[in-house]
Amino acid sequence: MIALHPELEARVSTLALLFAVAAATSPAADAATIAAIEAIEATCHDYVDGQLEADPQRVARSLHPDLAKRAVLGDTPDERLGLRRMSKEELVALTKQGALKTPKDQWDRRCTVLDVTGNAASVRLETPWFVDYFHMGRFEQRWVIVNALWYPKPKAE
Repeated sequence: MIALHPELEARVSTLALLFAVAAATSPAADAATIAAIEAIEATCHDYVDGQLEADPQRVARSLHPDLAKRAVLGDTPDERLGLRRMSKEELVALTKQGALKTPKDQWDRRCTVLDVTGNAASVRLETPWFVDYFHMGRFEQRWVIVNALWYPKPKAE
């Protein structure tokens, strides 16, 4: 993995957004692209901020009912190419328990829209504790997380 300095990463994200907007062919397309990106970012923030606030309703509204949330475990005694699996219900229950509740002054999270094509989007979320890669889908005017692959960061010692 190539690690960028946070300031450089923010500039790269901003440039990617500008290129995506510049690629649109009309003012209406520009507005639609910007609106889609803002809605996708709002869904990402509902997911992460809802967990940090311990707000299960906020997390639930960001998730597709058939969410597939996974983390790579590797080979285990029970499974080759093992995955840790989590459903929408499990994630909402963990949120209700306050598993990631964090004072707002300690929040450090970033949602980056990687790609949007029609009603599909790819998003990267980073916090001090984990990185999530989302596949989002747009259902009518609502974006929700359909798939999530996450990487739990090693705990600082």
